[in-house]
This record gives sequence, C-alpha cells and structure tokens, in this order.
Amino acid sequence: MISRITGFFAAIAVAAALAVSPVHAQDQAASAPVAEAAAPATAAAPAKPIDNPYGLQAMLAHGDIVSKTVLGLLLIMSMGSWYILIVRLWDTSKLSSEAKEVRASFFKKPSLADGVKSLKEESAFRYIASSAVEASQHHEGALTENIDLSSWVTMNIDRAVSDVNNKVGAGLGFLATVGSTAPFIGLFGTVWGILQALTAIGVAGQASIDKVAGPVGEALIMTAIGLAVAVPAVLGYNWLVNRNKGVMGQVRAFAGDLHGVLMGNRSVAKR
Repeated sequence: MISRITGFFAAIAVAAALAVSPVHAQDQAASAPVAEAAAPATAAAPAKPIDNPYGLQAMLAHGDIVSKTVLGLLLIMSMGSWYILIVRLWDTSKLSSEAKEVRASFFKKPSLADGVKSLKEESAFRYIASSAVEASQHHEGALTENIDLSSWVTMNIDRAVSDVNNKVGAGLGFLATVGSTAPFIGLFGTVWGILQALTAIGVAGQASIDKVAGPVGEALIMTAIGLAVAVPAVLGYNWLVNRNKGVMGQVRAFAGDLHGVLMGNRSVAKR
C-alpha cells in the first residue's frame, strides 16, 4: 500500500516537471532574442558630448554687440601689451650686451674716430658718441659761443642719452594704461551681463535658471578676461622699468666717460 502511494506521488511530480519545463524553455528562448536585440542598440548608441551653454563659445555665438565689442577691445589690449613687452625686452637685452662690449673695447682704441667706427651703425652708443664728437668739433655761432665748450658738449650728450631713454621706454605708457583700465573694462562687461540677466528675468516674469545663467556666465567671463589682460601688463611694466634703470645707468656711465675723454683731448690739443 505504501509503495503504491509513493509511486503515485512520484508520477505527479514527473508530470508537473514536464509541464513546467517547456514553458520555462519558451520564456528563455523568447527573452534571448530581445536581449540580443537590445544589446547592439545600447552598444551602438554613441556618447553625446555635453555642450557648455554658458562658456566663451556660447558668448561668441549668442552675445550681443556690446559684449563682443568689450571682448574685442580686451583682446587688442592684450596683444598690444605682449608685443610691447617682447620688443622692449629684446631692446634692453641688446643694449645691455652692447654696453658690456663698449666698456671692454671702446676706450682702448687709439682715437675716438676709431672707437666710433668700431660701433655698429644702429647702436645707441654710436649715436651718443657721434653726437658728442660732432658737438665738440662744431662749437661756433653767435649764440653757442656764449656757452662754454664743456657745457655745450654736456648738453648734446644729455640730449642723445634722453633720445635713447625715450626709445627704450616707448610703450611703457601703454602697458600702464592697460594695467589700470583693463579690470574696469571687464567690470563694464560684468555690469552689462548682469543687466541683461535682469532684463531677461523681467521679460520672462520668472527667475528661472536658464534666463539668468547665460548672461551671468558672460559677466563672469568678462571679469576673468579683464584680470587676465591687466595682470601681465602690470607685471611687465614694473619689470621693464627696473630693467631700463639698469641699462640706462650703463649708458649714462658711458656718456660721462666719453665727456671726460673729449674734454681731455681738447685740453691736450690746446697745449
């Protein structure tokens, strides 16, 4: 009796297993193509780049004439500052190198004429020496005769040194102007951007982030650009002023020695 009952439950279990297995197999077979079809679609979808709607590129594309004008002005000021900084740095470096050569060889020449000829044509030291020699040789005229020779030569040497100083310092005023005005120009861009943001809020009637973020982003960019233009200009101005002081000290030392040589030669010639 017990064996019959056991066989009966075993037959029920086998029948249930056979009934469930085809359904499970069909579900797996049906879900497999769906998974295979979804996988290539997911893998084939490229990652879409995220554009920044509040950056410099967006400002150039959607900014008004005022913001673009401010940006163009700051760009011109930056380019001018870097051009002056590089050119003046080259000039002072060249003048300092020439000063060392002149101090080592000029006053060892047999005559002033030979010393002047040994200098380069475009050299500032040749310009000063030529002016001094010419002044010492041409001290005539009803007006200049009232000035003694030493004062006359000194005046001409000082003029030549002043011309060299003006050439070396050319453009420093532009650097100072850029350093002092660029932050305010950037600040003007900031104020204009905030004004545009407030106008957009007033027109829309609500302070939504998409109405405010764009103009405020432009405003912050203008401030950053203004500071980026002003800081190199100020640093370059201070650096060039210090370099010019050192170089012009060497030039004035050469001018003083040249004046002494000219007056000494004049004294020897009178004897």
